Amino acid sequence: MLGLIGLLLLVWLVLVVVGAVVKGLFWLLIIGAVLFIATAAVGWVKRSALKR
Repeated sequence: MLGLIGLLLLVWLVLVVVGAVVKGLFWLLIIGAVLFIATAAVGWVKRSALKR
């Protein structure tokens, strides 16, 4: 499960970089950043639940 979350974080990070580099794809930067934050939050919650 954490491997999948790590892969998703990598994909979202690539979307953020592409959105920042390519002019006119600012929406991609926003979507990538929102998805990155959401996935990181889910991963953090899952990881803390696994420690218990």
